[in-house]
Formats: sequence, structure tokens, C-alpha cells
Amino acid sequence: MIRFHKPRLRQLRVVALATTGLLVASALVAPASNAQTVAQAAKAPALTNTIPGVDEIVSSPNLRQIANVPKVAPLDATNSDIAFQGKYAFAGNYNGFVIYDISRPSAPTVKARVLCPGSQNDISVHGDLLFLSTDSSRSDDSCNSTTQGADVKGSWEGIKVFDIKDKANPRYIKSVETACGSHTHTLVPGKDRKAIYLYVSSYSPRAEFPDCQPPHDSISIIKVPVKKPTDAAVVATPNLFPDDGGFPGSPTGSATTGCHDITAYPSKDLAAGACMGDGILLDIKNREAPRVINRVRDEVNFAFWHSATFNNSGTKVIFTDELGGGGAATCNETVGPNRGADAIYDIAGRGNARTMTFRSYYKIPRANANTENCVAHNGSLIPVLGKDIMVQAWYQGGISVFDFTDSANPKEIAFWERGPLSADTFVGGGTWSAYYYNGHIYSNDMVKGLDVLELNDWRTWSAKLTRYQELNVQTQPSYLGW
Repeated sequence: MIRFHKPRLRQLRVVALATTGLLVASALVAPASNAQTVAQAAKAPALTNTIPGVDEIVSSPNLRQIANVPKVAPLDATNSDIAFQGKYAFAGNYNGFVIYDISRPSAPTVKARVLCPGSQNDISVHGDLLFLSTDSSRSDDSCNSTTQGADVKGSWEGIKVFDIKDKANPRYIKSVETACGSHTHTLVPGKDRKAIYLYVSSYSPRAEFPDCQPPHDSISIIKVPVKKPTDAAVVATPNLFPDDGGFPGSPTGSATTGCHDITAYPSKDLAAGACMGDGILLDIKNREAPRVINRVRDEVNFAFWHSATFNNSGTKVIFTDELGGGGAATCNETVGPNRGADAIYDIAGRGNARTMTFRSYYKIPRANANTENCVAHNGSLIPVLGKDIMVQAWYQGGISVFDFTDSANPKEIAFWERGPLSADTFVGGGTWSAYYYNGHIYSNDMVKGLDVLELNDWRTWSAKLTRYQELNVQTQPSYLGW
């Protein structure tokens, strides 16, 4: 979700659910392409316009919900990202995080709830450690902190570290302050396995913020010694845009003032950064000194470069555009199929000569109501042999599974969504993250809680052969392919 500034025709499967509301903010107007993107627009299918009723669940026949765990106080704020380890799912919430036991995916149970306010509480895990991003200015680094303006020098934002050896009783053990806070972070294992690195993404500097000064074209890199995590510290703040400062912005596109999110592919020493106005490819062989080797822009259709996903072979990368910051109705005929969408790029070349070439856009082929926030958001690769298939969250647009093996012609193969939270008033909600983990899809719905879905499709059966012991989606693992 964008933070605008600191002081911080369907086959139906119907289920009745209770209505809850969450008000989400404002819209960013999107950009319209070069000759290549215009050609793609001409091929785009028209949106269908059958919209389900309030809280009505609709899906393709191959994707069904098997469980839901609602939010409860005090973790009744906005749900955010998810990480996985063994039989556990770790779900972020603006007020803290929840540890779920998912040993029975059809009946998840809560192992622990930890109250520790600090949006977004972007989350990752490694061994006995859990990391949370704080990107709302707080009075201090404790879990008892209160909101305090970023114009106050003593305010705190950054990374919190927890010991989760005892899953029922996580312990807060360390904090690391970072410039402009930590909107998201990406865990990158060290080459020697003695340390892990956190690439911290943040943005929106202001002259009146003493700890977040313009131009802020950098990320913060935290080194965490595995055996002594309390020694975690910032070891580098590389400038990713030293020459021109990145995309300067336009009435329809965000200026680059840092990055929103980075996805690392450690086994390939590669990363992709979604940096507001720019999409970048990075060489991360030297974990403490990532280098930008290629950069792309879309000044016509992209408003806010939000996140990235590689295919398994590392020959493609998908960037998402979070048009409207997750707080606008952009899955409709007015906005169309190329804005608030994914952009699929092929990666060619080797080493420093690698380049990204645009191939197509992908957006869910269903119109949503104007009362629903809907835009491309967090998703993951499904480990299918010989295919490039991804599951993705679209806020109130629900969950979409699509095949982008032909990167110029991506096609949806499954979907699941709830109807709007309100038929009359714009109310924000929907799925923040939808990830495939060890045979099931897990979705952290901002309002409705944790959803578990089962995908039964001949095209994805081989994914069940891949099992991960740990999964942080922005630390992309490789799997057996051909």
C-alpha cells in the first residue's frame, strides 16, 4: 500500500459472510504507452461486468476456500504481509502480528498474537528470528509506543527483531532505526550463512523530517549475525540512483524517492526493485553493495512501481503497479486493462549486460464495483514444473492465478473473490497478500482475516511436489524445473 506522507461472466460458489468495514484512502490518477504498449492494449480482452453481491463469494470451479480465521482485537487493524516456516504462518497486522499453526490447512489455529503497533509490520522469518518493518513514526522503539510526528528528531522508525524459538511466546530482542523508516524489507541470506541481510525499502522524504531528508535515493542494508542477532546494525546505505535521482515524477506517475519493495533471488545473485517511478534489476553478488545493472520505466501506464516477482529460471520479471495506492476502484472499464496492472518483462543477456524488455500487461479480466478498492498487489510464483504460473492478490478484486509462460499472452486459469464490503459506499479491504505455500494458497485479507484456499487444476498438480521449510516470498527460492 502506498504511504503518501509520513505523520504516518463467472461460475459461482456462494457463501454468506458477515460484513466488516475498513476505510482506505485516496486515489492516484494513472498514466496512459509507447507503441509497444498500445499494441498490447489492442489485444486486451474486454472486462466482464457481473459483480457479486455484498460479501458474496464467487470463484472458478478449480479454486475453493477451505478455511477462514477472522481478526480479533487487539489485532483488529489492517492485515498485511505473510511469511512461512514449517507448520506456521506469520501474518502481519498494523497492530502487531499473528502466528498461525497451519499443520491442518483446513483448520488453522492461533499459536500467538503479539501486540506491537507500527504499520505496516511487513514481516519475514529466518530460523528463530522474525523481523517487522515499522514505517509509521513512533514515540520510541518499544511495543508500547505511540504515534509521534516524523518532524520530531526523537521519533523512531525501522526494524524490530523478535526471537520466535518459542512460537507461543515471541520475545522482542532488538531494534534498528533506518532512514525514512522501513515500509518493506527483504531478507537476503549471506554467502557464508553466518549472517543475513535485510534490504530496507522506504520513501517519501521531506525537508522537515530530520531522519528522512531528500533526495533519499537509497536503501538501508542491515546485517544480522545469525548467532548474535542483537548485534544487528545498518552496514550500508547504497544510492541506487546516483546520476539522475530516478524518475522525476509526472501528474500521473510517482517520482522515485527510494524503493517500495525489492525481491531478491539469492541463488542467482539477482534482485528486482520496484522503486516508485522505476523498475530496476540489481546484481547482489556482494550483499553489502548491490549494483543496478538495468532500469526500465513506463511513463504511460504505470503510476507506482510496487513489487516484483521472477520466474523460476530468472528470465522474466513481473512488476506490479499499485495505482491509487490500494485505496481506489481501478478494476473497472474506466481505468481499463493496462493501468493498475502487472507488467511482464523478459530478461536477456548475462552479467552486467542483462536487460529487461516489456512483453505484456496482465490484469484480472473482471470488472469490480466502484465501491471496491482493486489493484495489483502481492503474489508469489507457484512452483509448477515447466510453466510460469503465479497467484496474486488484488485487494477486493480477490485472488487470481495466471499463466505467463508465454510472456506476451498471460492467461488467468483460476480466481476467487468476495463481493464488495458495501454496495453503496466506498469501503476498502480485500486481500493484501496471496501466496502459495506447500500445497495451499494463503491470503491475508485486510478486513476478513486469514483465508486458506485449495487449487485443484491439472496445470498446477506438480506444484505439490515442492515443499519449503521456510518461505519469505520476497526472498525468492528456486525449485526443480526443466
